[in-house]
Amino acid sequence: MIKYYILLVIMTLLGAIASLFLKKASSSKSILDLIKNKNIYIGGFLYLSSAILNIYLLKFLDYSVVLPMTSITYIWTMILSYFILKEKISKKKIIGVISIIIGVVCIAI
Repeated sequence: MIKYYILLVIMTLLGAIASLFLKKASSSKSILDLIKNKNIYIGGFLYLSSAILNIYLLKFLDYSVVLPMTSITYIWTMILSYFILKEKISKKKIIGVISIIIGVVCIAI
């Protein structure tokens, strides 16, 4: 059973990384530039991979567990945005992440 929870964490990480690539693609100046931007395809592929993994996990874990635990994606997103995009982390964001962690732990137990 633990392997499914590990896969769930990997799924959330893939989703956060996908968002990062789509953020990079958003700097395109026009629709044509966006279509030519490799970041949109990498982000799309990672989102698709995450969605497929989500569907696979639903076969083994309850929906009432999988869906709330996808909120781990927000934690990965904050970490990636801090280290890669150099965004600031506010006290509100830290409180939000702590709330997510408490919620995930409560659901997982």
